[in-house]
Amino acid sequence: MLTNNAYAQYSNNKILTASPAELTLMLYEGAIKFCNIAIIGIEQGNVQKSHDNIMKTQRIIEEFQITLNRDYPVSKDFDAVYSYLLRRLREANTTKKIAILEEVLRHLRTMRDTWKEVMRKSNIPV
Repeated sequence: MLTNNAYAQYSNNKILTASPAELTLMLYEGAIKFCNIAIIGIEQGNVQKSHDNIMKTQRIIEEFQITLNRDYPVSKDFDAVYSYLLRRLREANTTKKIAILEEVLRHLRTMRDTWKEVMRKSNIPV
């Protein structure tokens, strides 16, 4: 019990002390994790597990979309990508097709890796 509490406190402190760039990276990592768990849920025939984790992935992408800084022209491109990913996640949730989630994962990994590179070039610890 104490170990779980200590880990929860560590995780909470990590989030509270993270920079905006680190938080963005954490969100990408979380979306990837939940998407992977959704695939496992489908493989196990666990509809609830797959649904719950697809929804978690969707909420992260919705947060990215909501918080886009619309002052920059590139935000339109990100908005389009996020809209596409959300559409594919809704489709995956209704059809339970692993191939759709794998496609979403490829996009999320590319975006995460690009973000890591931006952080490196900006001298932000990854």
